[in-house]
Amino acid sequence: MSQHSEDAKPDAWGAWPEEVLAPLAKRSQSDFEVDFFGSILRRAPDYVDVLRCQGELLSRKGRHVEALDIDRRLARLAPQDAVVLYNLACSLSRNEHGDEALVALRQALETGYDDFEYLELDGDFDLLRADPRFQTLVDEFCPKPKRRPKRTRRKS
Repeated sequence: MSQHSEDAKPDAWGAWPEEVLAPLAKRSQSDFEVDFFGSILRRAPDYVDVLRCQGELLSRKGRHVEALDIDRRLARLAPQDAVVLYNLACSLSRNEHGDEALVALRQALETGYDDFEYLELDGDFDLLRADPRFQTLVDEFCPKPKRRPKRTRRKS
């Protein structure tokens, strides 16, 4: 009679039965990490560092609705963290919540987010770029390039 995998235990040498290991071998590292961090969050739902990891993993896997839930939780826990607010704006934009994304992006910029090169290239805002309010917001906070005065040669 075979044991169910949830009842399985390692043998005397610490080896697990194949029925336990086979499903694990088919999973990707990122799937393992999502499940691992999810199990931590079930026990400690406000664990900010784990929420950050989980949000990034879910976003990379294209699970944008779940990532948005994580980013909203993070924004409640760390309302003055510019990167958290920026990531919330990204998630909102990805989930086609344009008005909310602009509000979150403004909050991120107001709290100090300043990686404007990345912001200009960030694919998370592709849908939002057509909205003129997006460029107006970026222009409001993005430092203008400093112009060097022209040097003139003095004739000797």
